Amino acid sequence: MLRGLALTAAVLGFARGALALLPDEENTIKVFKEASPSVVFVTNIAVAQNLFMDELAIPQGSGSGFIWDREGHIVTNYHVVRGGDAFLVTLRDQTQIEARLVGAEPRKDLAVLRVSKALDKMRALPLGSTEGLQVGQKAIAIGNPFGLDNTITTGIISALGRRIVGIGGVTIHDMIQTDAAINPGNSGGPLLDSQGRLIGVNTMIYSRSGAYAGIGFAVPVSHVRRIVPQLIAHGRVIQPGIGVAILTDLQKYRLLGEVEGVVVREVAAGSPALRAGMRGLRRDRFTGRFLLGDIIVGIEESPVKDYDDLYNALDRYKAGEMVTVRTLREGRPRSYRIELVSIY
Repeated sequence: MLRGLALTAAVLGFARGALALLPDEENTIKVFKEASPSVVFVTNIAVAQNLFMDELAIPQGSGSGFIWDREGHIVTNYHVVRGGDAFLVTLRDQTQIEARLVGAEPRKDLAVLRVSKALDKMRALPLGSTEGLQVGQKAIAIGNPFGLDNTITTGIISALGRRIVGIGGVTIHDMIQTDAAINPGNSGGPLLDSQGRLIGVNTMIYSRSGAYAGIGFAVPVSHVRRIVPQLIAHGRVIQPGIGVAILTDLQKYRLLGEVEGVVVREVAAGSPALRAGMRGLRRDRFTGRFLLGDIIVGIEESPVKDYDDLYNALDRYKAGEMVTVRTLREGRPRSYRIELVSIY
């Protein structure tokens, strides 16, 4: 009898032990329960007409997003909403709400939508920081890969400070690399730390097949904190600038061939660049040839070889700050101390 009771107790003890969770499992479950109500499914819809002039709503893509505030703002990737005529946001409880595009920044692959209904269900995701992040620490991704909603994957931060060319054609600096599985449909969803705080927006994968291959990238929360409030307030990001128009890389190549640096095409009237003495392109009225003015080759200590370099060099500053712009004119180095202005 006693032996039978001991055996039963052992079996029950084993069962209880089998159900016990490791601390890391408990943490993952807690983060998912707390964060998943803030993650949404975003559907991009194109409006077309058939032969009978009837309007048709055609889903042309989907992705993820997360709730920014109780006013109904939703953050996602620009490439999730690009080309859309209408947008549908699906909450965790399957509530579907029409959304409008508030603003977008293609160069950082970020966009903001807004819904005007179900605001009582809006639960903002807490924001973390990129300061103190370490390679090897836990990373948690929540999203809708392949349309499968409320999917969580875990991994680690594989690398920090990656430079990846984004959908907007310029390099996004300080990207977070993770091995938490990110697949099509995860785009725009949050990358979280073990406290459930946002540390990045899942943006892209590195894969030759188009599916998960162990390398994913997220736009860091430092960019998100700076850009999203501007998109909400202005519909676009206010860039610092010096008041010049430049030749695109293609125009530069066609006109001048291989020229390293950013060619100033025109200096705006009343701009700080004009006051500093910068000069743009001009055409010789006798020969018709283009005469170069200033070629920007550096901002402070950052070298500038093309528009990508110029954008990222100026992106570190704010309007009102002073920077040293280094140029070449007729092969001779020049430098100008210029106060940055807001470029809308």
